[in-house]
Amino acid sequence: MWRCTGPRWSGGGPGPVGRFGQRLGWYCAERGEARVSLLPAGKRLAFAARGERLCLGVWRAGRWIVCPYGAVLDGASARDQCARCAQLDRSRSVAADTMADDPRPYGVYLAYFGPGLLKVGITAAERGPARLVEQGAVAYAWLGRGPLMAARRAEALLGSALAVPDRFTKAAKRAARGALPPVSERAAELAQLHHAARELAGWPETLEPVEFAFADHSDLFGLDRIPGEVAELGGMTAGAEIVGEVLTGVGADVYLRLAGEGGVVGVGVGERGGVGGEGGDAHGGGEQTGAGGFGGGAGPGAGAGAGVEAGVVAVMDARLLSGWVLGAAAGRVTTVPVRASGRGAGEREREGARGQEGLF
Repeated sequence: MWRCTGPRWSGGGPGPVGRFGQRLGWYCAERGEARVSLLPAGKRLAFAARGERLCLGVWRAGRWIVCPYGAVLDGASARDQCARCAQLDRSRSVAADTMADDPRPYGVYLAYFGPGLLKVGITAAERGPARLVEQGAVAYAWLGRGPLMAARRAEALLGSALAVPDRFTKAAKRAARGALPPVSERAAELAQLHHAARELAGWPETLEPVEFAFADHSDLFGLDRIPGEVAELGGMTAGAEIVGEVLTGVGADVYLRLAGEGGVVGVGVGERGGVGGEGGDAHGGGEQTGAGGFGGGAGPGAGAGAGVEAGVVAVMDARLLSGWVLGAAAGRVTTVPVRASGRGAGEREREGARGQEGLF
């Protein structure tokens, strides 16, 4: 069985990579193989969760070490590991400060998610902007480059001296996407923080400063394809189905136009109902394909989501798919919980019409 290992972008995680874009990873423990499937705009999805959502285990030396406990995960949590596997993972983790001897050079970055939402972070220099894309950063600029501990000191310095955080909530990021100012204003806000950071006393001597250079991900993320009203998909449960068409992807989020009764989204990802990972059979069927078998719905809608109105746009945290075996949907509509609509890109125009600016 091919089990989903969650969202990633090319160059942004373990496993095969191809052209830059959002994708889902898959792993077959029986074969010891990992694959990916792209999620471009226009791709039609129709899949159901099968069995139980299991801990993915630990990624080591280019392969997954399956969770020895067979731990079952909460379908509403973005975590893809049980507590014991996560503890093992963090025993050699830069994020947990348990890998201080990493000899690779690191980059310190400033990431922009919306007006007033700027954070500082570090990433291995060899990864380039992949970490920024994974987080859904709308724009960014590099601040410095050097040894890991120097990068850590710079990150801490910005937090203590300028109160720059190192994270934002998923809800804050999503809301900010609906109230983005022009690119010039984003660049100016980043430039101001970049300048302030470089003027701080106590800058690590071994951290080489990087001149300000603004980079924007609006086109990559297709932010203009996110409408004004965006619902939110909840977590999967056994038998729950999602049927819709991909509008765009931002970080771990996938925006879908949901099918509803009378508004079926044709076939699944593959032409005959399946989805193959890169290097696999992209036109196979069901779980015989390379990536777990997204399929086209064939029967009537069922379950709690059977009344979903066709055309509703909803955002899905693709991390909630990790750990599931995903097979072809039996129905024609989404049956996972769909929460109330929120703000999207189109909200900006309505706010402007009322004479308001931005989100805050």
